[in-house]
Amino acid sequence: MQIVDSQVHIWGADAPDRPWPPLGLKPHRPAPFSGEDLLREVDEAGVHRAVIVPPTWEGDRNDLALEAARLHPDRFAIMGRIDLESPESRGLMASWRRQPGMLGLRLTFKHSPLRETLSEGRADWLWAGAERAGVPIMVLIDWEQIRLIDRAAERHPGLKLVLDHLCIPSGMKDEEAFEGLDKVLAMAKRPNVAVKTTAFPRYSTEDYPYKNLHPHLRRVHDAYGPKRVFWGSDLTSLPCSYGQAVAMFTENIPWLSPEDKEWIMGRALCEWLDWPLE
Repeated sequence: MQIVDSQVHIWGADAPDRPWPPLGLKPHRPAPFSGEDLLREVDEAGVHRAVIVPPTWEGDRNDLALEAARLHPDRFAIMGRIDLESPESRGLMASWRRQPGMLGLRLTFKHSPLRETLSEGRADWLWAGAERAGVPIMVLIDWEQIRLIDRAAERHPGLKLVLDHLCIPSGMKDEEAFEGLDKVLAMAKRPNVAVKTTAFPRYSTEDYPYKNLHPHLRRVHDAYGPKRVFWGSDLTSLPCSYGQAVAMFTENIPWLSPEDKEWIMGRALCEWLDWPLE
């Protein structure tokens, strides 16, 4: 079984020659986390591949992710960022995946200003362009925004969309974290929508293996099936070790079959993003 992480971040320092935008967002860790740092951690955890998602706090830049994928093309690929409000962005979709290592897009709609971009329909051009170009999109949204993504999925059935973190709002834990899960499960009716069970350990006040979360995971599995559920760590935000984030799924959930684990832990993600396994 090849283990493929559906979301990890790397970032550099907020410096005069590479300033972060004034969004008021804090990084997961106080020190920068590089591609080489990531490589060491995936090796130690037995993770074969990882999808780098450039973090929101750095703004719409993909430079570090592209460099990491260039240096380690067999280990890393990218779901990149784009400036939705820039007129120049509208011409990028046709060649987006020609960038070495670039698999698609990841957009953070839960924060302003992209929250308004989504609600006011100014992202509609993207859905059509990405559908034509075969560019999959991961979205970070909250429960109230699901209806907007549902509309995009319905209007563009050829567009592959992924709901990050099961749309769980930041800071929520235990039962509160899953109050909106029914809305996420309802999206399973759209065959072009998948979900990422990323950062799962941080939604529990219990210790590893976070057994209070397992029933919620089963509901997700039963709704979407293992071919549309993607494991991921969101490594730098974990309250546990990387190895425990892997083993929670591979060793501690008895109702997941070996075939389920193969799909959820990497095969499904790679097929969805057209990142062929060796």
